[in-house]
Amino acid sequence: MLKKSPLLVALSAALPMTTVFAQSTEAPVLQSVTVTAQRRTENIKEVPVSVSILNVEKLDVLNSSGQDIRVLAGKVPSLNIESSNGRVFPRFYIRGYGNTDFNAFASQPVSLIYDDVVQENPILKGYPMFDLAGVEVLRGPQGTLFGRNTPAGVVKFDSAKPKLGKTEGYANASWATFNTTNLEAAANVPLSSEWALRASMLRQHRDNWVNNTFTHENDALEGYNEHAERVQMLYQPNAQFNALFNVHQRTTTGSARLFRANIIQKGSNELVPGFDEENISTNGRNYQHLKTNGANLRLSYDLGEYKLYSITGWEHVIDYYSRGDIDGGYVGGPGFVPFQVESAAGMPNLGQLSQEFRVESKQSGPLNWQAGLYYFDEDGTASTNAYNSDTGGQTTHLQSNQKNKAWAVFGSVNYNVSEALTVRGGLRYTNDKKDFRTTERVNVVQTGPDSVSTSASKVNWDLSATWRLNPNVNAFGRIATGFRAPSIAAASASVPITVADSETIVSYEAGVKADLFDKRARASVSLYDYQVKNQQLTVVGGNSNVTKLINAAKTDGRGVEFDFDGYLMPALRVSFGGSYNFTEIKDPSLSVNKCGQCTITDPINAAGRVEINGNPLPQAPKYSLNATAKYTWPVADGQAFVYTDWSYRSKVNFFLYEAAEFVGKPLTEGGIRVGYTWHDGNYEAAVYGRNITNQIRATGAIDFNNLTGFVNEPRIWGVQFKASF
Repeated sequence: MLKKSPLLVALSAALPMTTVFAQSTEAPVLQSVTVTAQRRTENIKEVPVSVSILNVEKLDVLNSSGQDIRVLAGKVPSLNIESSNGRVFPRFYIRGYGNTDFNAFASQPVSLIYDDVVQENPILKGYPMFDLAGVEVLRGPQGTLFGRNTPAGVVKFDSAKPKLGKTEGYANASWATFNTTNLEAAANVPLSSEWALRASMLRQHRDNWVNNTFTHENDALEGYNEHAERVQMLYQPNAQFNALFNVHQRTTTGSARLFRANIIQKGSNELVPGFDEENISTNGRNYQHLKTNGANLRLSYDLGEYKLYSITGWEHVIDYYSRGDIDGGYVGGPGFVPFQVESAAGMPNLGQLSQEFRVESKQSGPLNWQAGLYYFDEDGTASTNAYNSDTGGQTTHLQSNQKNKAWAVFGSVNYNVSEALTVRGGLRYTNDKKDFRTTERVNVVQTGPDSVSTSASKVNWDLSATWRLNPNVNAFGRIATGFRAPSIAAASASVPITVADSETIVSYEAGVKADLFDKRARASVSLYDYQVKNQQLTVVGGNSNVTKLINAAKTDGRGVEFDFDGYLMPALRVSFGGSYNFTEIKDPSLSVNKCGQCTITDPINAAGRVEINGNPLPQAPKYSLNATAKYTWPVADGQAFVYTDWSYRSKVNFFLYEAAEFVGKPLTEGGIRVGYTWHDGNYEAAVYGRNITNQIRATGAIDFNNLTGFVNEPRIWGVQFKASF
């Protein structure tokens, strides 16, 4: 019997089908899940952090239609991902907490870690998902073990690693609507008893499928070509030492985000009657390209009672450029377009070096610990350019350089007070410094200084406890802090360089994690409450095509999340999760410029500016739900299956202020997959659909000129074949 507690009651309420599961006495046992949320490999039930996992099967389903990292939005509780820059510049939000900034040097409160190396610049965060061992979403501040710029949490990617002594690999190919192709392959090759190599690659393509009715060109836009490669080399001469080398690259070309003029009805958030996502009318140029590469080296040395780690990472943006028609149309249409705006963002170079040294204990007693040093050095150059849409010629050019150096020392301690109770505590000191300057100007009279410098030092800490209620159920509690280092936004013709001071967060969290019904199911539920002080916010547009940084006195957030995975019956496995995320800006003195053509629903002060006190954070849905179900049955020498997945998010504000037109409607997207596996699962053929209801919604907008917006991916149908050896 499970012991009673308020959180267990909440867990039971979240699982209305428990009696059905309990009757399924012959269902398979779920394999245990391990995570590295605390920088050690641990059973997910033992970790005092709200964490969700996306396993290899779910990732394969989501990747099948050639989408990018934004496809993870809503697939686990409290996670949202969106972009106004398309595939190359994703913006992450956890528990409603993120950043809408599209500046090339924008910082985010959600950190993305790929193979233990932080991808700090947003342009690095879009590296494609392929040949992965799994994805972990760690909610809440992670400032002790993962460092600055993690106050909302961490999304952690781990690639499949080389193995000694075993030749294996796979090929995975799909073809879908709009000639969408997705080809992924990997091979693990033992080179000797001490060396192994793993090479993996991804190829994605989509034809242009959107017609430009202004130029009368069919199939002119929305295509892309993406390819990425990764080669890893493992050297393991004995059980004590190993070295893992990793080199990788990415190249992508295609359309930038399509901004569509006046697609939102005045006075509401409905799309205009007759809206057709396959047509646009624009006189601007639209394209983007990105090339990045990088390398990392991970060393580990086991000394018996201690284990030493060194992680060295180098990430490099070789060239990035994205150009689009910001007004979404032309003077004269569609609808009211008062003036033309065409602009581009570029990054001709960025280099990022990171180094971590860490030591962890492996004591047999109740006390264990880890400690480390971290260093980060970034140097990048970025530009913004404006163009004349009629001639295509460049009208202005502004280029800036940012140097960012940070270092930290950190440590954490675990102590087993008893067999039932484990406590953990951590501490980290961080120093962060940025130097920013304008390096080139053409036809821009910059206001304010040409350069600024900012620095901050912070101490973060966390304290948590895990209490084993019985062998199958753990409860946990956690108090944690985090901070985001000061951020700098480049100047424009009308706004000087702006600096946002560092923000801090204190978060309280409690939850229950359980293995249920003889481990045929598992579930977790967590409650949280946080307060952000001096939160960095980005004013986007309003009355001009600019970004500006501000700080809000406070932001409050609170909510609940739950995850469930299990077998209804031996042939039917389901998962579902959800979250309630409440956020509120608290700063009576804060106001922003209003939009040009929208219907403001917030108070407007005497200066004609919109007061945002009491508003939720942008792109923060209050409710989200996700679910999957897979049913299998034997056919001949294999198994047939039907798999479906669904995600829902409630309405979102696009901007800091509230306007009738710029509240994104609720969005529900579903997928279906029908297939057959044979030869012990080594071969699979399937047909699939993504966004099968073809629900089209505005997912973002441009607010300074007209009611311009952009929309989600349309329905896709496809076929897929996989082979493993």
